[in-house]
Amino acid sequence: MKTVLVTRPKDQAASFVKELEQYGLSSFVFPTIEIRPVSGWKVPELSGFDGVFFTSPNSVSFFMQRLLHESPEELKNLQNLKVWAVGKTTAQDLAAHGVTTEPIPKIADAVTLMEEIGDDAIKGNTFLFLRGSLSLGTIPHVIDKRGGTCVELTVYENLPPSLEESSKVKKLLEQGELSCLSFTSPSTAVNFFEALGTTTVPLGVQIAAIGTTTATALEKLGIQVDVIPEDFNASSFAKAIAKALQ
Repeated sequence: MKTVLVTRPKDQAASFVKELEQYGLSSFVFPTIEIRPVSGWKVPELSGFDGVFFTSPNSVSFFMQRLLHESPEELKNLQNLKVWAVGKTTAQDLAAHGVTTEPIPKIADAVTLMEEIGDDAIKGNTFLFLRGSLSLGTIPHVIDKRGGTCVELTVYENLPPSLEESSKVKKLLEQGELSCLSFTSPSTAVNFFEALGTTTVPLGVQIAAIGTTTATALEKLGIQVDVIPEDFNASSFAKAIAKALQ
């Protein structure tokens, strides 16, 4: 049985592992990021913004948790704003709070999202961008370039994996126990190869990226990407990996 390395955070890995099992693939879960909330920030007055950007389920989870606890009156303001989400899961998590999002592009990454927003919707307007500590800053950069103002708020941080777990993965790779390394965000990729201490991957090991943003991050590290699914979600990702490993 072929084994896929799953680099998602523990609380997000189980569903993907099940998807892989449907194709007869086993998994080794090695979270290359630990997600923790950032302290010291306050929910801003949302009525002062023209729109809000959420790029991950984590950004929704940590922002909404504090909003509902400290500033529940701001929920109505959020529901009345234009809200953009990267990916179906992020949009679904927002919908659970009664927040309607703008149409989601088929290619679920920040670059495509911004390409589909007209200049008139950006110029002269002010936006709130909810981010993690390793955000690539694509959305703020495009907003600034198009004459808008972007306020960035870091609501969670990504921490690297433990040295002990990193040693286990190194051994598995060296012994040929892993057929594919799967990455679901730029930070999972960057943290993995930093923990490994090398960007050299044994011959025959497939590299899989859930989307173009993650693939770009891998390519910047000098890693050739072998697998990118047609649709950027866990189900399509598992299917694409299974096909590549046939």
